[in-house]
Amino acid sequence: MQNKTVNAVAILGIFSILSILIVQYVWIQNTRQLQQEYIAIQQREDSLNLREFAQQARAALRNVLTSINKMDDPSQVYGAVKQVNYKHYTVEVTDELQPFYLETLLKKELYLQDIQQDFLFGIYDCFKDSISLSGLYIFDSDSIYAKKPQPLVDITAESLNLTKDGHYFTVYFPHLKLNQIQSTSSFSPWMYLVIVVVFVGVFFAFSLGIIIRQKRLSEVKNDFINNMTHELKTPISTISLSSEMLLRLEDGVEPDRMRKYASIIYKENKRLEKQVERVLNIAKLDKDKVSLNKELIRIEDILSDVQENFEFNQAKEGGKLNIVNQNPDLQIFADPIHLTNVLFNLVDNAIKYCKTTPQISIIVKAEKNGFKIDVEDNGIGIKKEDLQIIFDKFHRISTGNVHDVKGFGLGLYYVKLIVEAHHGKIEARSIPEKGTTFSLWLPSR
Repeated sequence: MQNKTVNAVAILGIFSILSILIVQYVWIQNTRQLQQEYIAIQQREDSLNLREFAQQARAALRNVLTSINKMDDPSQVYGAVKQVNYKHYTVEVTDELQPFYLETLLKKELYLQDIQQDFLFGIYDCFKDSISLSGLYIFDSDSIYAKKPQPLVDITAESLNLTKDGHYFTVYFPHLKLNQIQSTSSFSPWMYLVIVVVFVGVFFAFSLGIIIRQKRLSEVKNDFINNMTHELKTPISTISLSSEMLLRLEDGVEPDRMRKYASIIYKENKRLEKQVERVLNIAKLDKDKVSLNKELIRIEDILSDVQENFEFNQAKEGGKLNIVNQNPDLQIFADPIHLTNVLFNLVDNAIKYCKTTPQISIIVKAEKNGFKIDVEDNGIGIKKEDLQIIFDKFHRISTGNVHDVKGFGLGLYYVKLIVEAHHGKIEARSIPEKGTTFSLWLPSR
C-alpha cells in the first residue's frame, strides 16, 4: 500500500468524521430549538391555566364569603380574598365560623366553579387564638369531595406559614401542579455528541493504525524478500560460476586450481545452507514453543567462546572486543547454546553496522536475583524512531540504497525471543553516528 493511498484514506476519514459532526451539531441545535419553543408554549399554556384556575378559585371564595356575610352584592367582598401562592388562598371574615358550615359552602362553590382539585381548609379564631386545619377533601370521579380519613402529617399551620392576625380562613390545594415540560431526559444532547465523537474517533484511529501497520508489514515483507533474494543469489551465482570453471578445466590440469574451485563451491554451499537454516529456524520459533535446555553454566565460559569467535573473524580487520566481567565465577541457569547465539548476534550486528574498525565492549554486572550484560559498540547508531521496532521480525535498519549489510532482519528478533523465553528483558540505547548499547537482564534461576 502506497503512502498516497494511506493519506487518501486518512483525509477521507477525517472529512467523513467532520461531516458526521456537522450533521449531529445541526440536528442537536434544531432539536434544542424545537424543544425550547415547545417548553415556551407549554409554559404559556400553564400560565393561562393557572390564571384561569386563580380566577375560578377567587370567584368561588368570594361567593363563600358572600354567603357567610349574607350579602346580596358580591362586590362588597373584594379585597377580602388574598392569594398567597398558586396553591394557597386566605379570606378575611368578621364573625366566628363553624367548620362544618364552611366545608359545605366550599364544596358547593368549588363544584359550581368546576374546580376538580383536592383541598383542605383552616380557620383561625382570634378570640380563641387557635388555628384548626381540616382533613384533606379528595375530588373523585363522581364530582364529590370525600374527606380522607387519615390525618395529614406533612401539612401543618407552620408549613403553610399561617399567622395569628384577625379572623380568616384559608384554603389550600396541595395537589395542584405546574405541568411544565422539561427536558425529556437528563442526558444532555451535547454529551451524546461527545460520545459519538469519542467512538468515531477511536474507531478511525484504530482503523488507521491497522492500515499503517499493514502497510509497514507489507514493506517489511518486501524488504525481507529482497534481502533474502540478494543473500541467496550471491552464493548461488558463485557456486554456478565455480562449477562452470571446473567443467571447463582440461584433463591433467594442476590439482591446486581444482581444489580452489571445489573449496569455493564448498564454502558457498555451507553459507547457503546456514542462511536457509537460519530462516527456517526463525520461522519455527514462537514464544509459546521455544524449547530451552537449561543447565547451570558459567558466564565466563560463554564470554570466552564469544571472544574466540570474534578474534578468529576479525584477525585481519583489526577489530577489538573488550570483555569486563566483575565476577568470573558468576553462574546462571540457562540454555548455553541459545545464550551464546544471543551474544553472537549482538556482536555480529556491532561489526556489520560499523563504518570504522569495530570497538566493542561486553560488560557483565551481578545484580539482585540476576545479572546485567551491556554490549556497547561504535557503530552507525540507531535513530530514535527505529528503537521501538528494531526487535520486530524482518525489520532492518534502513541504510538507503546501500546493500553492503547482509542479513534478513531476524537477528534482534531472535535475541528478544530468547531473552524473554529466559524471563529476562532487553532494551537498546543509541546515539546516531556514535554507537549503540544493548542491555540485557537475565535472572540467575
